[in-house]
Amino acid sequence: MITGCHPESPSPFSASAINDLSTFQVADGFKVELIASEPLVHDPVDMMIDEEGRMYVVEMAGVPFNKSGVGKIMLLSDQNGDGKMDSATVFADSLILPSGIMRWKKGVIVTDAPDVYYMEDTNNDGKADIKKIMLTGFDTSNLEANVNNPEYGPDNWIYLADLPVAKGDIHYPDDSSGAHLPESGLRFQPGNRRMEALSGQTQFGLTFDAWGRLLMVNNSNHIFMDVIPARYLQRNPGMAITSAIETLADHKDVFPTTKNPEYQMLTNIGIFTSACGISTYLGGAFPKEYNDGVTFVCEPVSNLVHADRLRPNGITPKAERVLERKDFLTSTDPYSRPVNTYIGPDGALYVVDFYRQVIEGPEFMAKEVLDTVDLYNGTNKGRIYRISAKDAASPEWTKGLQLGGAASDQLVEKLADKNIWWRLNAQRLLVDRNDKNAVPALEKMIQNTSSPLGRLHALWTLEGMHKLSPGMIEHALKDSEPGIRENAIQLAELHIDDDPGLTAALLPLQHDGDMRVRFQLLLTLGYLHSPEADKARQALLFKDINDKWIQVAALSASSSQAMALLDAVLGKFEPGNAAYASLVQRLGTIVGSSYQSDTILYCIRKASSAASQQEKWQAALLEGVSQGLKSRASLPAGMQESRGILLQNCLESPSIAARKASLQLLQTVGPGEGSQKNMAMQKALQLAKDLHLPEDQRACAIDLLALQNPLPYLSFLKGLVDPREPTQIQLSAINALQQIPGTGMAEFFLSKWNALSPGVRGAAITACMMTDERTKLLLDAIEAGKITRGDVNWSQSVRLRSLKNMELRMRAREIFAKKDDKLKPVMQDYQAALTLQGDASKGKDIFVANCAVCHQVGGKAGRAYGPDLGTVHAWAAADIMSNILDPNRSIAHGYDTWEVTMNNGETVQGIISNETPTAVTVSDANFKTTNIARQDIKSLKALGISAMPVGLEEKISKQQMADLLAFLKQGE
Repeated sequence: MITGCHPESPSPFSASAINDLSTFQVADGFKVELIASEPLVHDPVDMMIDEEGRMYVVEMAGVPFNKSGVGKIMLLSDQNGDGKMDSATVFADSLILPSGIMRWKKGVIVTDAPDVYYMEDTNNDGKADIKKIMLTGFDTSNLEANVNNPEYGPDNWIYLADLPVAKGDIHYPDDSSGAHLPESGLRFQPGNRRMEALSGQTQFGLTFDAWGRLLMVNNSNHIFMDVIPARYLQRNPGMAITSAIETLADHKDVFPTTKNPEYQMLTNIGIFTSACGISTYLGGAFPKEYNDGVTFVCEPVSNLVHADRLRPNGITPKAERVLERKDFLTSTDPYSRPVNTYIGPDGALYVVDFYRQVIEGPEFMAKEVLDTVDLYNGTNKGRIYRISAKDAASPEWTKGLQLGGAASDQLVEKLADKNIWWRLNAQRLLVDRNDKNAVPALEKMIQNTSSPLGRLHALWTLEGMHKLSPGMIEHALKDSEPGIRENAIQLAELHIDDDPGLTAALLPLQHDGDMRVRFQLLLTLGYLHSPEADKARQALLFKDINDKWIQVAALSASSSQAMALLDAVLGKFEPGNAAYASLVQRLGTIVGSSYQSDTILYCIRKASSAASQQEKWQAALLEGVSQGLKSRASLPAGMQESRGILLQNCLESPSIAARKASLQLLQTVGPGEGSQKNMAMQKALQLAKDLHLPEDQRACAIDLLALQNPLPYLSFLKGLVDPREPTQIQLSAINALQQIPGTGMAEFFLSKWNALSPGVRGAAITACMMTDERTKLLLDAIEAGKITRGDVNWSQSVRLRSLKNMELRMRAREIFAKKDDKLKPVMQDYQAALTLQGDASKGKDIFVANCAVCHQVGGKAGRAYGPDLGTVHAWAAADIMSNILDPNRSIAHGYDTWEVTMNNGETVQGIISNETPTAVTVSDANFKTTNIARQDIKSLKALGISAMPVGLEEKISKQQMADLLAFLKQGE
């Protein structure tokens, strides 16, 4: 239902804003009202209502390039008491690109990279006369990743959203403590000058559920959870966990109602591409089905607000659509750009509408679009809407509130309010006052059996006031509400050093019936070093060992506990349960990265002993040790003793997985020199020649030959690069041959190009890229037409276009240039495909052969490396084909390519698929995933190149294009 706005003249709103109300569709049971618009406010990106009932609005007028200081904070008021804003004061101006606001003390916190400010009006004239920098050093190079949306957490920390794309140097101004953080989302406490990085990286906005669990958002992932806080991961850097987040949604598609939509990005229409401004609805004033576990998130590219319902699912919930095949709030107006949400004192959901023609970042837009569009079209406009229950009264808060002047006892009562706005503001005010006279009321509130949330906020309020006693914590640990027990464990963690007696109160919770409670206990016990705590940690781990987050929580404890845990896991190992092998590998990584050679050798011998030959954990342990050793700046002394054992494993182990894992270890420690190595190589040659052996054993033997210069075996290895040989054998032979110095092998591969099967061509091209001399031969072959651009996969083309050799780099960029004039003939030629009748079943085969290496359709039929194409069915066939033929017209967020240079000189390129404060995961189109500890990274550079391939027209005909379009249009 839509409720229009018909104010008496003169209206504080523009006629355009009033008329725009008719463009909205909202879910049944709700109404939409206009609360503020131009000329009072324009270009809004965030808002806040303080305890006096004053509305602050953040204006980011400079988007995208204007950094001259046109950003403002506006203070809006309702002078005639009709529930609508009709007066505006400039609270602060001369800001660059302000991006968020939060009430703090007697003023506000404002994010405006590179700074976070505290602003206060001390003389009540509606204008800030104090402007102090609280934090500084945030990166300013990417507007879509600037620090934003400060939020007061239930734990009394201030949380900041920030997506790191460059190196920041975040610190308190004039801080001599030396406490600095790299660019990241973070939380901080100004009073004691503390700050901590967050594990997850949220882009624009963050929110908490009712129990303080942190939910995040980025453009393409509209809701995910920060599962394990960074402080737990950082106590064991040897673990190198690259992701501490969990995607919650089981869907990506959106259902806009926009007429004549403005899609400048040209990619991913029909799914989330600009998700932002997430809020958990905790206002208590919506229809019943929306009052529990519902989240709202904006999608400005598609002109809508989406709603999910969180369902319990163990440690992390699942986010399911509230509405099927439609969204909560949509507009037919292509300029409507909802970017943020806010829960007000009335329990309504306030939607901040940036209102612009262009919302995408110019760096992600096609050149021809940039040449024809005004990036600032819509500036000086902006709207704020109130979404409330259909029968809700007009807002009373606009007439003023008196929460700021309420007595402390009254504030304590508000901790049990059904609306989070009252609960959290009351908590913040009580902590700020630190009124000891409020303690009796707070103690009474933590006994309030009718309000679990009241008990929660009272506990954290007492903690913030430094009045929480061990007895109160012990009482909360026995609370009937699981969410209270979970938070009580966190509170106990803060006090356990001063009151060790809390340990005894914690240990019984290992038998708690709630998995979230047990999970938090496992994290907290990682700080304790006692037989009782170790026993409890192991019991918690084995009870829920199949859950990956339980494993990570158990391993996050100090690395000194890893060997005891490894022995326990091996003692209970279940071969049929993959979780045990995964855990053994993780423990092996910790051993390899953190322990001395005697312990590492012990693990290698244990995995290689006769008694272990048939054990399923053997390979997992060796793989883990190998990964851990690779992360070290240098090998610990004494590792040469492992070579004989590993060489024997490679040649004789009955487990092919153990052979490969031993080979991985030898690649790190080296095969050594002397008779031992020579005898092993001769044995490997014999195995490689034995046609009666399984091909995986032969391939492993060839790989062993590649650990040294395999020139002595040149003739034999060349003979294996033959289509009559199994692909695995050919790939191993190419890998070995590429180790031979010079250009001879590149000439060999290129001379055999027409005889190489598709499965080995990629490896041959990679071999031709190992040196500048080889690369020149490769580019010569491409320019001569002996090799097509389509034969070079995307990650390889990125490497070529990023070469350090300037001459070769420019040649490669010319070959793989993203120039429209080169593609126009192709586009025109393939227009005929749009007139052909396509066969979807044949199109599926085309998809599997050409696209499935990087894409899925609706989560099926491919690999989830690039965007899921399950929703392009909403696109016009011409638009789908345009993006297939010219995929580099834009770069979707999350699919740009990075180059990581490590301290040892090695470089890795690909998509950063996961990252935490301690490690990153880089994935490439060749199915290779590399986990890299941040301490091993020398530099991290965005290459400004999409991870989408080019040159598909060289592989498929017009009829095949028509078939592919038919398959993609059916959307399944």
